[in-house]
Amino acid sequence: MANIDFDTYQANAAKTAIYPTIYHRVIYPTLGLAGEVGELVNKLKKVFRDNNGNFTDNIKEQIKAELGDVLWYLSEIANVLGISLSDIAKTNLDKLNDRLNRGQIHGTGDSR
Repeated sequence: MANIDFDTYQANAAKTAIYPTIYHRVIYPTLGLAGEVGELVNKLKKVFRDNNGNFTDNIKEQIKAELGDVLWYLSEIANVLGISLSDIAKTNLDKLNDRLNRGQIHGTGDSR
């Protein structure tokens, strides 16, 4: 498949969002996101525990799959809330560039 943009991904990923909506629709994908981030972190942990920090092609493929799952859940949360992934990406880059321009890229806190 050729490269796709965020909005195309989000629209196509939403077609596969089939899950119970007994509670607010944002709860299921948020819990799924937390679970997938945990799986990603666990894979990364094992790279250092079992492979001396070396990322083989096989490990990279496994991590890519987990990142895809993270992206799907993130996309669905945004979709439920009516926010486009491209808007999220632009807003985030604008924030980071502002911090960079003000010399505030390091440090902590959302409002630096």
